[in-house]
Amino acid sequence: MIKENKYKQIYIVISQTGTILSRILKLVTGAEYNHVSLALSSDLESLYSFGRKHAYNPFFGGFVTESPNYGTFKRFYNTKVLVLAINVDSDRYSLMSKEIKNMLCEKSKYRYNYLGVCLAAFKICMSFNNRYYCSEFVKYFLQNFDIDGACDLPKIPQPIHFLNIPYADLVYTGKLKDYKNFYLENLQSSNISYK
Repeated sequence: MIKENKYKQIYIVISQTGTILSRILKLVTGAEYNHVSLALSSDLESLYSFGRKHAYNPFFGGFVTESPNYGTFKRFYNTKVLVLAINVDSDRYSLMSKEIKNMLCEKSKYRYNYLGVCLAAFKICMSFNNRYYCSEFVKYFLQNFDIDGACDLPKIPQPIHFLNIPYADLVYTGKLKDYKNFYLENLQSSNISYK
């Protein structure tokens, strides 16, 4: 009988796409990276965040599933990323996965927090139920599942702040389009389960 691994990993993907909006955010915040997503699988085929629902329309946003293979990340194929891995116990991972599935089933009730992201540039926090911008969502999600250090994130989080989470290992830096080869090479050279 094979014993199930006690720990699994979740991934925080900090990115800079080069969209007009991300370049404006870079000017305002001075941060090199201006988007953050959450993944529950090391292949990064499905990333969860709050962002644009259509690759060509930045003004229609909400809870989205992102991928290197379609949408904004495919359109902006030179997207740069930092990928962080965080170990979580299997029970917590199952609860996180269930929560993402529930959000996907009810995605129509979630909206993008446009006012919040605009006011964040002026250091004003404005939050609403079921409305988030990307870093607000990832912070909320991590806090909701008691990830160490999530409560210490700033009141108005920026994507780059997630690098300060203790026990988050930086596992990849580079272009998102090159991540798949990195993932496959590591999968082949390791006996560790990446899911």
